[in-house]
Amino acid sequence: MDRDPVQFEGWSGVAQQQAASLEHASRSQMAATFMNQVFGWMAGGLAVSGGVAWWVTGSQGALQAVAGLFMPLIIAEFLLVLGLSAALHKMSAAVAAGGFLVYSALNGLTLGLILSMYTGASVANVFFITAGTFTAMATIGAVTKKDLSSIGSFLMMGVIAIVIASVVNIFLHSSALNWAVSVLGALIFTVLTAVDSQRFRKMGYMGFSNEREAGQFAIRGALNLYLDFINMFLFLLRLFGSRR
Repeated sequence: MDRDPVQFEGWSGVAQQQAASLEHASRSQMAATFMNQVFGWMAGGLAVSGGVAWWVTGSQGALQAVAGLFMPLIIAEFLLVLGLSAALHKMSAAVAAGGFLVYSALNGLTLGLILSMYTGASVANVFFITAGTFTAMATIGAVTKKDLSSIGSFLMMGVIAIVIASVVNIFLHSSALNWAVSVLGALIFTVLTAVDSQRFRKMGYMGFSNEREAGQFAIRGALNLYLDFINMFLFLLRLFGSRR
């Protein structure tokens, strides 16, 4: 008996749709698993930074030591994060994770000194505001259908601009410029959270060639989102924190 070509094409189309649906579900699960790793490492980094910062704020000797070494510590953090970003693809996942946690600890030292300048209540309030905003923006980045990659390039130009403005303001001591940099910085890192969340979720959806590569990119994603959170927190603290 001859097959009806129209009916055959119909069944073929249904099979293709089912196959595409199954592949999408599988890739979505891969992306979710990958992002769980990213946010897990990010949370670990924040926990290390928070623990070190808490220790610094509770020790007068530690505060004095960090104050005396503040600029060398800032330079060390800057060099370490540049080194991690440039060489992550050459590292094992374990080495990359270790470097990320070392960076988190160094950042905790400088954070402790900064947080000691504000009241505990205002630090807690700003932290919860940051956590809520970060969660909302990361969710938006994960679910939105709009491609945010072009926005990311524009925002990186904004990051460079606020770095230059901050350096200039060291000499100007302008409260207006400080306020403008803080507002712009908070907005930039808020939007960057959504951009980075979408970017790394897309990587997880496309998949990786092996577990080593997946581990490397999980640390890279954790580092990017950690920096988004910390910078958002610091700029909001400058805007809404209450000085001691």
